[in-house]
Amino acid sequence: MKALVYNGQHGKELVEKPKPSLLKPTDAIIRITKTTICGTDLHILGGDVPAVTAGRTLGHEGVGIVEEVGSAVNNFKPGDRVLISCITSCGKCDNCKKSLYAHCEDGGWILGHLIDGTQAEYVRIPHADNSLYHIPEGVDEEALVMLSDILPTGFEIGVLSGQVKPGDTVAIVGGGPVGLAALLTAQFYSPAEIIMIDLDDNRLEVAQKFGATKVVNSSDGKAVEKILELTGNKGVDVAIEAVGIPATFALCQEIIAAGGHIANVGVHGKSVELHLEKLWIRNVTITTGLVSTNSTPMLLNTVKSGKLKPEQLVTHRFSFDQIEQAYDVFKNAAKNKALKVIISND
Repeated sequence: MKALVYNGQHGKELVEKPKPSLLKPTDAIIRITKTTICGTDLHILGGDVPAVTAGRTLGHEGVGIVEEVGSAVNNFKPGDRVLISCITSCGKCDNCKKSLYAHCEDGGWILGHLIDGTQAEYVRIPHADNSLYHIPEGVDEEALVMLSDILPTGFEIGVLSGQVKPGDTVAIVGGGPVGLAALLTAQFYSPAEIIMIDLDDNRLEVAQKFGATKVVNSSDGKAVEKILELTGNKGVDVAIEAVGIPATFALCQEIIAAGGHIANVGVHGKSVELHLEKLWIRNVTITTGLVSTNSTPMLLNTVKSGKLKPEQLVTHRFSFDQIEQAYDVFKNAAKNKALKVIISND
């Protein structure tokens, strides 16, 4: 089969690999029909995730068709169309029993990280009964690819951890796919204002179409002043960091109001400076996290009902043979006006 692998030199390569086989009775083999590229994949290629070793198939998002199941798989059968969760969960360990699937003792984020991932024609999914979801009839499968990772990530680690409430002023730093996912799902809780902050005017324009009440272009280095002006010098109730670099985390610390909440969603590959000497007296809460995907069933229902339309995030489409071109487009997102790309293998 064809697969895109990390080659160990902060690069990638499309190669032929053996089709995966069942290793445990709880496994399933999925034929990938649609996958995508995540910012985390770019972090891997940049050397920020050293646990990823040479030869690893990349990717942790996608939908597909069940090809084969192990003898202990009860909820799925060959031919079923399924959504693949980016998080693998056994459902039995102490962390899974607390719905902390990100830290499953025999799973967590392993696809495209510790085991071969979804940017291939086939993928092995451990603990299939707890790590796959049936695709409802008639639902746009491109929309569901967004539910593998970015929608639950933006919602759980940004909106829920940030404790967004009715009437809040929310700032989202970073208008990429995860930031936009936080924007879409923050609206479940009726905040008074949602301010999107980014360097790219195109992404800010998209954010306004998706529900941002105000936008700030931070390219002039004056984002802090602009946001304080917009909030009557009070700052924002919730700052969602959705980039993963020191400058954007620093910005969140500067704009947060007393009693506010900084929800860090971005993947940080470098140390950041924490100004605890300023924050402690302002009763500021900081949360970080890796998505557990326990919100996926709820999000699946909102997509099925038409209340949430994540297909809006898809800007480019490629065949699997064009996956390296898809990476080039996604990596140069501002130039190409790219958000999420869909890579099809139908």
